[in-house]
Amino acid sequence: MTKEIFNPESVPRPLGPYSQGVVTTGGKLVFISGQVPQDASGNLAGKDDLETQTKQVFANLVRMIEVVGGTVANIVKITIFMVKVTPQACEILGRVRRELWRGDFPASTLVEINRLASPDFLIEVEAFAVI
Repeated sequence: MTKEIFNPESVPRPLGPYSQGVVTTGGKLVFISGQVPQDASGNLAGKDDLETQTKQVFANLVRMIEVVGGTVANIVKITIFMVKVTPQACEILGRVRRELWRGDFPASTLVEINRLASPDFLIEVEAFAVI
């Protein structure tokens, strides 16, 4: 699989750790359902703590992509669903993302929503990957 990140000058520059687009060739497509802030036993990570929940969600994404033989480098698109998008929430999200991706960020969409499947969930992330 080859992957090319692109951020054309004809559109606004990314404000955070993401890319405007990703082009891939070859490989198999992997679609990962929204991951929530629960561990493998179903226990909630960090009630009312966005950073802890975000770390758990991304840890779940890592486990999901590894099961099919990939790494986070294979993730080309994520959609983030967050209950309350604030500057502080975006800073937390950016920090956690920079720990996971040290460049070549996936294309991303951030959506603020009223509620997730559980009222205790503050964030959910789905992903698309090419391996």
